[in-house]
Amino acid sequence: MRRCPLSRSISLFRSLPQCRPYSTPRVAHRPTHATRPPSAEAIRTGLALRSRPDPYLLLKPQLDLLKEKLLNLVGSAHPALTDIAEYYFLHPSKQLRPLLILLFARATNGLGTDWDLKKWAAECEGAGGRAEELDSPLSRPDVLNDWNPSMPDHTASFSSVFSLVPPPPPNPPLSPPPRRLASSNHLAMVALDADPLPTQTRLAQIVEMIHVASLLHDDVIDGADLRRGAASAPAAFGNKYAILGGDFLLGRASAALSRLGESEVVELIASVITNLVEGEILQMNKVAQQSAALVGASYVGGDSWNIYLKKTYLKTASLMAKGARAAVVLGGAREGEVWKEVAYAYGRNIGIAFQLVDDVLDYESGEAALGKPGGADLQLGLATGPALYAWEEHPEMGALIARKFEKEGDVELARDLVRRSSGVERTRELAYTYADKALETLQHLPESEARGALEVLTERVVKRTR
Repeated sequence: MRRCPLSRSISLFRSLPQCRPYSTPRVAHRPTHATRPPSAEAIRTGLALRSRPDPYLLLKPQLDLLKEKLLNLVGSAHPALTDIAEYYFLHPSKQLRPLLILLFARATNGLGTDWDLKKWAAECEGAGGRAEELDSPLSRPDVLNDWNPSMPDHTASFSSVFSLVPPPPPNPPLSPPPRRLASSNHLAMVALDADPLPTQTRLAQIVEMIHVASLLHDDVIDGADLRRGAASAPAAFGNKYAILGGDFLLGRASAALSRLGESEVVELIASVITNLVEGEILQMNKVAQQSAALVGASYVGGDSWNIYLKKTYLKTASLMAKGARAAVVLGGAREGEVWKEVAYAYGRNIGIAFQLVDDVLDYESGEAALGKPGGADLQLGLATGPALYAWEEHPEMGALIARKFEKEGDVELARDLVRRSSGVERTRELAYTYADKALETLQHLPESEARGALEVLTERVVKRTR
């Protein structure tokens, strides 16, 4: 596996034993563009000379407001359903996915061909009250079932004939701006770091809702007792309420998604929900179902790595990749424009890096640091990166993986084999590789505060300890 030799300012490079070719997963190539990306030395120099903002401080007002308005979207006339829907939102969280959406919105707003049109549409909608409609609750808290929105829908209203009042005439529409033509000096004319549009902010909320829905379902499947340092939703409310709460959030997210008025975004985000289910099915099956048949072999079959990384993309990276791409679409990027590909490639690489670090922390950190039990993966029968690398160094790990650590003493033996191998270090190094690819991808964006914040965020993802 060849890696771009970037400096320690970009990642924590260490000299580790090279993986054997047949056991090393392939890293997705960055998209091909008309211009070559900067060299590693150029990236090093640029990051060293440029002051880069803290991503959370840069967007703190938007993140605070986003969380406040997010609670409007998850209300229900059923108090128990509201409680379960809001449960994880009220706990402290990294807000990584909304942060990623908003940063990419700022980093690319103004670059897409249709940016002026999108900005003009947002201004028109704001003048016509559409912004308030976008931020309004999806249904009133006193209504159990949605009804025709142009009619009263409370029970008392059905006692008499409706008095339908014609709406006032709309204000004359503003003239749309002329469509911008792509040109070589386009980047010199745009103003970077434009604030996210209302639709992009709503997208960040939708992505977080889908993420939390997946946590609710995951905690039921995994039988988890803790989440974010507190009782998990299944432990607090029971499995049935947790499942229904997750379903409810997906329904709310779908309704909010339809308000964005962008079919490409609807398709992207809807496919994320499909990916989450596909990833869970992969995780429920034996990670090394085919190649673990080679019990006692001195190498790890490619199927094990392929399944592991595919599951990692489906369950974690897909939401980041497609969410970032959707944000760029809402900012006016059209078909064939590179900004959408940059967003997707970055989200895919940083999402996989994030999950690889998560898998490392499952071995390195305890319950207090993680906010959930350490060593949970082996208890669930999951062979993640550290275990797969340990299998390469200790062939007896193959038999444990094949039976999903089900026999008494399997979990303890597997942890010992991982501890006596370089599995943890090599998995973290693999995370650095994906993070490096994410950083390389960002070099296609013009310099801005948002791009600098994305670079800082990338470093934090691989250096985190919780």
